[in-house]
Amino acid sequence: MEKKWWHDAVIYQIYPKSFLDSNGDGIGDLKGITSKLDYLEKLGITAIWLSPVYQSPMDDNGYDISNYEEIASIFGTMEDMENLIAEGQKRGIKMIMDLVVNHTSDEHAWFIEAKENPNSPERDYYIWRDQPNDLLSNFSGSAWEFDPASQQYYLHFFSKKQPDLNWENETLRQKIYDMMNFWIDKGIGGFRMDVIDMIGKIPDQKIVANGPMLHPYLKEMNRATFGDKDLLTVGETWGATPEIAKQYSDPDNEELSMVFQFEHIGLLFQEDQPKWHYAKKLNVPKLKEIFNKWQMELGMDEGWNSLFWNNHDLPRLVSAWGDDQSYRVKSSKALAILLHLMRGTPYIYQGEEIGMTNYPFESIDEIEDIESVNYAKESLEKGVDLDTIMDQIRHIGRDNARTPMQWSKQPQAGFTTAHPWLAVNPNYQEINVEAALADPSSIFYTYQQLVALRKEQDWLVSADFELLNTADQVFAYQRVEDDQRYLVVVNLSSQVQRFELEEDYQSVLISNTDVEQVKEKKVLEPWDAFCVQLTRA
Repeated sequence: MEKKWWHDAVIYQIYPKSFLDSNGDGIGDLKGITSKLDYLEKLGITAIWLSPVYQSPMDDNGYDISNYEEIASIFGTMEDMENLIAEGQKRGIKMIMDLVVNHTSDEHAWFIEAKENPNSPERDYYIWRDQPNDLLSNFSGSAWEFDPASQQYYLHFFSKKQPDLNWENETLRQKIYDMMNFWIDKGIGGFRMDVIDMIGKIPDQKIVANGPMLHPYLKEMNRATFGDKDLLTVGETWGATPEIAKQYSDPDNEELSMVFQFEHIGLLFQEDQPKWHYAKKLNVPKLKEIFNKWQMELGMDEGWNSLFWNNHDLPRLVSAWGDDQSYRVKSSKALAILLHLMRGTPYIYQGEEIGMTNYPFESIDEIEDIESVNYAKESLEKGVDLDTIMDQIRHIGRDNARTPMQWSKQPQAGFTTAHPWLAVNPNYQEINVEAALADPSSIFYTYQQLVALRKEQDWLVSADFELLNTADQVFAYQRVEDDQRYLVVVNLSSQVQRFELEEDYQSVLISNTDVEQVKEKKVLEPWDAFCVQLTRA
């Protein structure tokens, strides 16, 4: 396969509302992001995935778009956006826009016209039925909302203020492609595609994702927009299997560059339980099995992996699967080393590179996330006790990822001079960018080193992946190319584990421990992690 720029890229996700407030209103904005590009250049990242900054009533923090070609006033102006793109380009940092085209806001001009004039062309841009079926919204309750004026129900798989678009309408699809080209012409580096696997839905047959027209639509989109451009496109595909992922990302299929698959993220939850029943600890053998499957199945010639632990919808990595108490720094480094040396394009979520943690939420009043708020309300009505609900939200609620970025020891962690839209984690005095940059052994510099390795070491893109047989809590694999072999070993626990480094090694590429000690003692201390180049095969 022809190598593309995104094969050895590292992408950094920014949640704009929580990154940096430049104008003192308590909300992060585009000028705030621009002011921190030098920091991101120091980290070494290639591109920024920008969560939505389009005009929106913010019912779901920007994933409810009322105008795709305007910037939300809370974030700034189109001039600010153009300046961010230009300043990023000066530093070799591309902007990946969040493409939300499964649904719009109910305040989008299309939906307003659709509601006010049932005979309008826009009516068919959305999905209306005389009678609802039993499809459920991802945000609780029915996926159908009654419109008294027209006496019909419209479909919404998320908030009732996020009506689903009808991709069967050819005019609508063309309008979406025109909008995408509007952004491509502004010089962006690509698109992250929100719940893109849902655009082929057939609600009457209860097909929500991976509908029969999904791939034809994506091929049409590719031809009409980015297909002949050197852009990164990544689809959010919760239900993807390796076979489905190949359909999206095989270059011969002319669809997308890669997808986000979430099979490993499923380990956050108890098996065969509703979503909010979180797993008390990580099932490491299962994690090994899942990563091995995806690494083996998605080779460079037939598709491509995206590698991630965190995003704006997930709890903080070190709190979920690391040890955010005794080994916060070391376990953060271990998890980073494990992921970044696999085959695929790594994604870093803001604050991950300094080891930010989940927030100790104490009351529902502190929660902003619509999914968590709806869940709490529904659960209280069912008689679930408040302590249980709050425990679940503290562990896996989406607001954990959305607390403001911790820049310094200044009030509000240097995020704002005002009252922040969401509370700053009280541990910002200890965990912040300023402290990380001042400490040569901080998590930040491990991430910086991993980003640099991906640019310098061609084998990270092309070498084969081989999972090794080890103790349950030890994740070890080799990357092999011709006579080059690289060994990655990580202890994913806070206990000592047996591990015998039987071979000699030429060099240590990255480590959070003393590899010679590991070799001598034949054990891994808690959260030990390293990558060594073995002597030639």
